[in-house]
Amino acid sequence: MLNVPTLWTVIIINFLALGLIWAYVAHAYPKFEAARYWTAAAVLAAVGAAITMLREVMDPGFPLIAGGALMIFSSWLACMGVARFYHRPVSWTVAVANSFLCSAGLAFFLLVTDNMPMRVVIYSLAQSTPVVMTLPLLLRRQEGRENPGARLAAIVGFLLLSIHAVRSAAVLFGYGGAITAINFNGLQALMILLLVFLAMGWNFACLLMAIERLRGEVADLALLDDLTGVANRRHLLQRLSEECARSERSGEPFSLLVMDLDGFKTINDTHGHAAGDACLRHFTLMAQTRLRPGDMLARTGGDEFCVVLPSSSLREGATIARRVLEVCRQDAVSCTGTDIPIAISIGVAEWDRSVGQFPDRLIAHADHALYAAKKNGKNDFAVYDPAPPLAPEPGGLAETARKFA
Repeated sequence: MLNVPTLWTVIIINFLALGLIWAYVAHAYPKFEAARYWTAAAVLAAVGAAITMLREVMDPGFPLIAGGALMIFSSWLACMGVARFYHRPVSWTVAVANSFLCSAGLAFFLLVTDNMPMRVVIYSLAQSTPVVMTLPLLLRRQEGRENPGARLAAIVGFLLLSIHAVRSAAVLFGYGGAITAINFNGLQALMILLLVFLAMGWNFACLLMAIERLRGEVADLALLDDLTGVANRRHLLQRLSEECARSERSGEPFSLLVMDLDGFKTINDTHGHAAGDACLRHFTLMAQTRLRPGDMLARTGGDEFCVVLPSSSLREGATIARRVLEVCRQDAVSCTGTDIPIAISIGVAEWDRSVGQFPDRLIAHADHALYAAKKNGKNDFAVYDPAPPLAPEPGGLAETARKFA
């Protein structure tokens, strides 16, 4: 049977090792706030266990109360780390108040009336409360994603609650024999050992949560344009494939804008590439002010941009194109001194059955309309009309744009 000093030595070594791991993670990723909570939780648990070991060499009152309080508060810190991982607020008042009240309960059933079973029950409830409060966060899908580490942490959380419940019931009903502040019976020693390993499992699950978060962030970065922060071509093609498949199932159309900055090569040649990059970023900000929630702006390369307009007809697409044109024209009028005016041409196309599930066809249609807008004098938009005119019309597709004006 494991004796008390051996158990607490295992606990101290375990939490010190976890503290070193989380300290390294917190140092390597300074913006990862949750790691700081988990570092503090592991270190505080190790300190609490070390203080508790002093019961062997001095009156057990101070070690049991002070050590228990620190280990209870470390549980709150661990669960507060989960809350910060999901960018949720934490309440220090609740954590400190709960730890203080439970410590007061431990003190009462040690100094006023010596009742070991009640101390075990109070400690188990104190350790279980933050876990119960954290489980809903771990079980909920965050941002539409399922985190395997969170699922594992939830499983470990349920196991922790079960062990605490079994331990409390066993000590209340006297299963496994009597226990004292100095010696545990075999069943209680086993329960504590299981709690130690489950604490390791909890921290491992939190580490998996962190890895999954970082992997998701890397995946997101792979779909963003470095210069402007909007979607890149890969993300655009993914979104277009999804919209094409959805439209083919439902028959509901959507529209696509293809946009090109007029005279961008001249801006680069005259003012330099840094000024050209600033123009691209400025145009991105202006365009986003005229888009609706759910519309996706993407930079496909150089000075070329696309906008996916879900559930939008050709006329609605022309309306959005006109809004983007107007904001650029207004900005150009207000340019003074060294400001560089931005002009754009836009092609508008709508998904139809001929496009099917092939985004390239829709892009080609919008490109065709963009070419017509350029041919008509630039700083304008044109819509793609698949039906050939009955008689030749001057202006071609650009003439069609005026019907939507």
